[in-house]
Amino acid sequence: MAIRAQLLDARRPTDLVALVRQLTLLQIDPTAAIAPNADLVAWTRLGSSYRPEQLTDALERERTLFEYDALVRPTSDVALHLAGAADRPKYARTRDWLRANDAFRRDIIERLAASGPLTSRDIPDTSVVPWASSGWTNNRNVTQMLELLMLRAEVAISGRVGRERLWDLPERVYPPDAGALSVEKAEQIKNERRLTSLGIARVKGTALPIEPVVVGDAGEPAVVDGVRGEWRVDPAALAALDDFEGRTALLSPFDRLVYDRKRALELFDFEYTLEMYKPAAKRRWGYFALPILHGDRLVGKVDALADRKAGVLRVNEIHEDVKFTRAVTAAVRSELRDLAAWLGLRLAAG
Repeated sequence: MAIRAQLLDARRPTDLVALVRQLTLLQIDPTAAIAPNADLVAWTRLGSSYRPEQLTDALERERTLFEYDALVRPTSDVALHLAGAADRPKYARTRDWLRANDAFRRDIIERLAASGPLTSRDIPDTSVVPWASSGWTNNRNVTQMLELLMLRAEVAISGRVGRERLWDLPERVYPPDAGALSVEKAEQIKNERRLTSLGIARVKGTALPIEPVVVGDAGEPAVVDGVRGEWRVDPAALAALDDFEGRTALLSPFDRLVYDRKRALELFDFEYTLEMYKPAAKRRWGYFALPILHGDRLVGKVDALADRKAGVLRVNEIHEDVKFTRAVTAAVRSELRDLAAWLGLRLAAG
């Protein structure tokens, strides 16, 4: 159920927007050890016919997808994510900062109205109270204000120039009926959509960054043998179990099939940690190891990096969580050749 819901079975999807609609999101992450995450996740499903330009077109020209809070989502879901926007942010300290800088806020909106879309570099800092943080956002007042105004649906991300976001007024980016849902209805629909994309999920659990992994009372109750806790399943996923046919796939560490590490361990007996933040000597699987899906099992990790200067996809090691058969080995190598070809690189051993 989980694999098919994530469109990782043998029946590959063919349309990018339909793919994002089923997954509900593509996560944007600056790490590009292999490729940008959104592109890598799309390639894993669509195959080598997918080109990054398709994502750019859908976001900036066709407006069938939109970027919001480091996630790409289908434009048909805009209302779900803007419901209750006027009441954000929820933290008192942040709300106080926003109020103290109301003139700064109005300056940005007026500038975008007159000259948008603009990058944050194009917008002068007229803040009265600087944003204080112990992290990288300290005194990054323009960026912080834009982020908050995006959450409040007072500005929107119109596109990108390289990695820099272009900001504009929401009415120039979102459809006209973008905010017509109550918070309660939006949360109900988001839980239902999330369960459809995951196939099986917990009722409640620890909050994870970026996007929740729990689904409340959506779907139907289920028991997972040997695993404690309340689970819900998507009835449509249950009904389609009989004709499952798997394939081999190389996954991004941010792929939603493995993003919830606890769920991956409970459902697939698959242990994984993203080790890019660890010293090299303490890594078990590699800087940006790609989980390996084969059929209905997660069977290992590939330690690989795209060395664009040398023109190679360098495979340092293939870690076998279970002993690979010849068929599994051949399937993994075939995927690596396809990945290298899609990247325009030669495949090379580390």
